[in-house]
Amino acid sequence: MIHWLQTSTAGLLTLAAVSIAVLLFLIIKVKVEPFIALIVVGLLTALAAGVPVGTLVGTAQKTSDSLLEKGFGSILGHIAAIIGLGTLLGSILEKSGGARVLTAALLRTFGEKRAPLAMGLSGLIFGIPVFFDIGIFVLAPLVYAAAKQGGRSIVLYAMPLLAGLSITHAFIPPHPGPVAAAGLLHVDLGWLILMGAVCGIPAWFIGGILYSTWIGKRVDVPLAEDFAKLAGEDGEQEGPAPSLKLVGGIIAVPLVLILVGTFGSILLPKGSAGAGVAAFLGTPAIALTIATLLASWLLGRRRGMSGADLAQLSANALRPVAMILLVVGAGSFFGAVLSATGIGKAVAGSLGDAGLPVLLAAYIISCGMRIAQGSATVAIVTTSGIVAPTVMELHYSQAQLALLVVAISAGSIIASHVNDGGFWIVSRYFGLTVTQTLKTWTALETVLSLSGFGVAALVMALV
Repeated sequence: MIHWLQTSTAGLLTLAAVSIAVLLFLIIKVKVEPFIALIVVGLLTALAAGVPVGTLVGTAQKTSDSLLEKGFGSILGHIAAIIGLGTLLGSILEKSGGARVLTAALLRTFGEKRAPLAMGLSGLIFGIPVFFDIGIFVLAPLVYAAAKQGGRSIVLYAMPLLAGLSITHAFIPPHPGPVAAAGLLHVDLGWLILMGAVCGIPAWFIGGILYSTWIGKRVDVPLAEDFAKLAGEDGEQEGPAPSLKLVGGIIAVPLVLILVGTFGSILLPKGSAGAGVAAFLGTPAIALTIATLLASWLLGRRRGMSGADLAQLSANALRPVAMILLVVGAGSFFGAVLSATGIGKAVAGSLGDAGLPVLLAAYIISCGMRIAQGSATVAIVTTSGIVAPTVMELHYSQAQLALLVVAISAGSIIASHVNDGGFWIVSRYFGLTVTQTLKTWTALETVLSLSGFGVAALVMALV
């Protein structure tokens, strides 16, 4: 039995299925923290597959070559600085009132009749540097103001905003999910930004504009009196608002630099000074450092923030990042175990025999992980770890790998329901009952997921 489990394709596939089932059981039923569950299941899977203890955890004298440390370290060295800097950049933009400046300008430009489109664009643009929940906290009063002025269902204004925030959070770096997947699958972030935009923007338009307009006319939720009192509040903004050009420029800096680095290496002569400059400035950690320093000075110190204020802002912003990094590291270790045990090759062979495209398989796995345990980031990290050994055998191009990440990310946002913290944030912040949240938010996430995957599959057939 043990020999069959460790050497045969059927045995390895059985081991993979059991390990994933145990992982979901620990997270959902036992309520174990995902990063602990990933470590435990990774260790048990490795031992069951016959990985020597010395290979798995090293020795008392040396652990640096162990599967456990390599699994954690290989990904964290790549993403820790990116996620940390991206978080700091978003917190400074939030504190300065940049979101309000952006949204107010869009509302003025599009007018009352097109306010839902303005809210959607606000979510899509401001969602690039800030986490999903922070975007809701900052922009919700503007949704209240638009709903109060328009006198229509709050669903009509909230859903486009949520669609923009959800798409950027799932598809676009420097958010943790896509950055982690890029590290696990060895994708250049420039390609991921490009393909994330190519697939995400159509999905946002389908879900955030077409579907949201349709559902907003059918689910009538008047603006609650308590929310109406909050409409137009200034939150934590102090002093005069920053200019729209400044806010937009700072958001664009890291994206432009990363894209320049990616495509400069292709278009510029190798070894030239220009290629070297593009590579340096386009390194994600360098690009985000530049943007964060600019934001710290232009939106912070020049607007009255002291060094102590910025330090406190940074400390508050970085607290949630620790758990994200632990989950990503543990997911990387789990993926390393699947590779070392031969499970990845067994899965690749089975997919080939079944004729199931890897893109579709990755999407389905990600959907299952999302629906089962709720967290989009955990779904992305776990799915990427599962498919990484398979993908290594296929020799995909960077564009194809980026599309695979998009497919995984699309699966990670499907069918948000009661086990997802975002479900309850949406429900409470916009005054929706559970039934109304399922009809609007859950359905919206499913439309975004299917649309994003559909575009990714179409583009995959062309590249």
